[in-house]
Amino acid sequence: MPPPHTTLRVLASSELADMGPLLDDLRRETGIELVMEHRGTIDATNALNPGDYRHDIAWLSTDRYFELKLKQIGFTGERPISSRFMFSPLAIGVKPAVAELLRATTTDQHLSWADLADLSAMGMVRFGMADPKHASSALSALIGVATAAAGTGGALREEDISCDRLRGFFAGRTLTGDTSRRLADSYAANQDDADALINYESVLLSLNASGKLREPLEILYPRDGIVLADYPMLLLDPAKRDSYEAVVNWFKSEQGQRKIMERTLRRPLDSQVPRDPRFGEFSTNTLYFPERKETIDRLAAEYSRPQSRDPSHVIFVLDFSASMSGPRIAALRSAFAGFSGADPSAVGKFVRFYKGEMVTIMRFGGHVLDERDFTITGQADLKAVQDYIAADRFDQTTGVWSALEAAYAKAAAATRDHPEQPVTIMLMTDGENNAGISLQDFLRNHQARDPAAKAVHTYTVRFGEANPGELDQAARATGGRMVDANATSLSEAFKEIRGCR
Repeated sequence: MPPPHTTLRVLASSELADMGPLLDDLRRETGIELVMEHRGTIDATNALNPGDYRHDIAWLSTDRYFELKLKQIGFTGERPISSRFMFSPLAIGVKPAVAELLRATTTDQHLSWADLADLSAMGMVRFGMADPKHASSALSALIGVATAAAGTGGALREEDISCDRLRGFFAGRTLTGDTSRRLADSYAANQDDADALINYESVLLSLNASGKLREPLEILYPRDGIVLADYPMLLLDPAKRDSYEAVVNWFKSEQGQRKIMERTLRRPLDSQVPRDPRFGEFSTNTLYFPERKETIDRLAAEYSRPQSRDPSHVIFVLDFSASMSGPRIAALRSAFAGFSGADPSAVGKFVRFYKGEMVTIMRFGGHVLDERDFTITGQADLKAVQDYIAADRFDQTTGVWSALEAAYAKAAAATRDHPEQPVTIMLMTDGENNAGISLQDFLRNHQARDPAAKAVHTYTVRFGEANPGELDQAARATGGRMVDANATSLSEAFKEIRGCR
């Protein structure tokens, strides 16, 4: 006699659509039918409201976001019981030729988020990633990248998002989709549009096994932050506990664990089940997850702004007065060499110049000595920037505020001609103003600027004997801030504010 029929309504992550054949087996053997409503994990989490659950079970790729949501709203009630019986790490599927390139350009032949950002910045790798507003694979990747870019060694905080260091990374994204599954389908249909795919290991392995790819993807695991999808099954309706436990026990059985691995290429939680040889070894370096949902919300909001992904225009206003000659100008040139790819540090790979970015360099003494615009398209442009900085033309006086005034005239033209392009000014000086207009003159003129130019932030870098009070005042008046290079180094100071806006 077949078991009595029971139906459970399940709100599930979209990539769990591949569990269909197992759900058929589950229904035949237990009489329990799971009626699945598939959504992106983030959308599904947003639909889960304590006291107003519309399903019997939630089955998500992760419940981290749900836990942060409960913390944010101050929920102190009993959490839904949950069970886990499979997992899949976030990974990067890479075409073989690009995998060789990655191995050749990394010191230990193990890919990091920083390495991917570095190669994406110069157009050497094009990748696909789902939409972080909907898919947990993409949001987890975004958190991993932002955490690596912050360089704090800890969990991402809201203040770490104040400087956007992700533009170079996103310069390489050429393919997307609402969900992990749709992204995989998009890649299968448009294989010439990307060299790599950020997705769960199970999705990448399934794509390789589908017969749809001209060449299989090599699967790499970022060494600076592994994220696991552990697919918790949450009981939302306590009255259905008996059926829920029957489902969980079926999936945890030796047969269920084996079927999970064979049919979906997810890793079974039972270590006694022999592993599929296609499962690669990955580091146990798990990603520090943000402790507040507000941090994730801010990161997602920044990502959603078109300006966060459009190439930016940075105006560097650089002091070439006589006091900068010698070791100080050498430090400045070293900082720009780092922007051009010479800095091997993880943070250095996020703050480098990137393809499509526009850079204006103004050199000043008592007045603006000269200026030049560069649009970064490749190594030749990076060399041209360094060659320009290498000129040894110095002036005997220092007109800090006249130079900044000229930078805002440039910014006004840029915001008028290209209103969609973010513009930032970075001012570096090692001396006090002794020529041209005063700080008060600059501030008075700044108040009268048109709104678009007035909204451009200036970030000041103090070096040498420059007046810290004036530089701080000017930066704050424009919405930026000052960094004192005397406390660290000129290179570190530029890295700290690079990409701010």
